[in-house]
Amino acid sequence: MTTGVDAVQDAALEEAARGFAAQRRRVDEALRAFCDRHLGPLEPVVADAIRYSLLGEGKRLRPILVLAAYEAAGGAGDGAELAAAVEVVHAYSLVHDDLPCMDDDDMRRGRPTVHRVYGVAAATAAGLAMVPLAARCALDASVALGLPDDACGAIVRELMQASGAGGMIGGQQLDLEGEGEALSLERLERIHRAKTGALILAAAVLGGIAAGAGEDRLEALRRYGSSVGLAFQIADDVLDVTATTDQLGKTAGRDLALQKSTYPALLGVDGAMRRAEALIDDACGALAAVGLLTPALEYLARFTVARRS
Repeated sequence: MTTGVDAVQDAALEEAARGFAAQRRRVDEALRAFCDRHLGPLEPVVADAIRYSLLGEGKRLRPILVLAAYEAAGGAGDGAELAAAVEVVHAYSLVHDDLPCMDDDDMRRGRPTVHRVYGVAAATAAGLAMVPLAARCALDASVALGLPDDACGAIVRELMQASGAGGMIGGQQLDLEGEGEALSLERLERIHRAKTGALILAAAVLGGIAAGAGEDRLEALRRYGSSVGLAFQIADDVLDVTATTDQLGKTAGRDLALQKSTYPALLGVDGAMRRAEALIDDACGALAAVGLLTPALEYLARFTVARRS
């Protein structure tokens, strides 16, 4: 039975979902501005590869999360450029993840992967160039928001730590090492808290830092980001075995083909989804405890598990 409170909450979540179309447009505009501003000095094929990777279709979950966290924590400026910096790091990770020496995939976001269009050398160089460019973008955005030097430094440091050996790169290496092995749930979660979760966690925290959030709120955003990041990967694993290539916009069944341990293999599809839903409840509870749970942040968390691509 739906109560009046439930109806109000549902309406708020629906309004948040409608607002994300506008948020995505803001992020896409910032990405186009990033390309126009930074890609000129690069070799044309590398610049084209970066532009292709950034301006294709995508959910823009991570940059929208930056904006939602920034606004929830009281940020009043235009956070779109900062959000774009996070998408640049995410796009780099997809370019490299698809390379023949990694997951060797042909499709991403409904079209050929970067190395299939521009070649392995250009794709590799593009990914390498995108990380320092993302750091520059994050710094420029922080300065434009009028943040103090310590906050500017904290933002760049958080983003680079998420993309480095302690985050995405380290997680990718652990993932490659685990192919063909029967991993424990503990080891699987260690891989994915780094490979997938680190940047989602950073996106939430960057929004809080930019808004001047205190330590208790930043810690709540860390817990939220950590839980949402792991839930996102669990949902990805489930979709890999339940969705089609057309639905995903990338090749379905890659985990099985690469002999990777997955959450459905360890817990079953239903068990994996229960684990993901428990993580989302934990994420939302962490923000509610410090007064940060907005409809936008709740919707983003629940979308992570409910999505179909």
